[in-house]
Amino acid sequence: IRAYALCIIAGIIVALWIGQKRYAARGGEREIVLDAAIVAVPTGIIGGRLYHVMTDYDKYFCSTCDPVDALKITNGGLGIWGAVTLGTLAVAVMMRVKKLPFAPLADAAAPGIILAQAIGRLGNWFNQELYGRPTSVPWGLEIYNRVDDAGKVAPMTGHSTGEVLAVVHPTFLYEMLWNLLICAVLLWVDRRFRMDRGRLFALYVVGYTLGRFWIELMRSDAATLILGLRVNTIVSAV
Repeated sequence: IRAYALCIIAGIIVALWIGQKRYAARGGEREIVLDAAIVAVPTGIIGGRLYHVMTDYDKYFCSTCDPVDALKITNGGLGIWGAVTLGTLAVAVMMRVKKLPFAPLADAAAPGIILAQAIGRLGNWFNQELYGRPTSVPWGLEIYNRVDDAGKVAPMTGHSTGEVLAVVHPTFLYEMLWNLLICAVLLWVDRRFRMDRGRLFALYVVGYTLGRFWIELMRSDAATLILGLRVNTIVSAV
């Protein structure tokens, strides 16, 4: 069982608990949040995979690539943008079918969603991925050489040889801390100004993408570029 999966599952459970509590406080039925999760989780995974395949299409559609690999979700590759977009649209349709307003549910769920994203980012630490450029700061992350039982390089599934390959910016940690900050801001703003009509959910999108914009500028891993910019940087700005 992959540690990354456990982090994502933990995030989903926390988001459900917070969402139920907040939605009930808005006069909604707690069971609706569970219904939304049943719809949002699978469609979110599909959306996240679609976004990844679209933005990294050269990994799946080239002369030496096997397009079937695009379906192999266990090999890694999910984009939060696609997950939130398709998951949100699916839940909006569900609420329309139930003849219930969508905005109160979205506002209730927003803090829990970004908290779940923060918890999920811990998985990147286990995988030694999504880090930034080399650095000498005291909190720099040591990236170790990992190999399998045959001695072949295996960054995610192998064991450490003790050899430090690089000391880098832990950009996934920066995003995790940013997400925790935005979660706190959302809770404070909602209590202070009583946000409604989807405005708190909109603030979640704005807050998350603001942080993701500058964090993307610090990353050094391979990514699809458009006009010299990482595609996630452009999406964040949009």
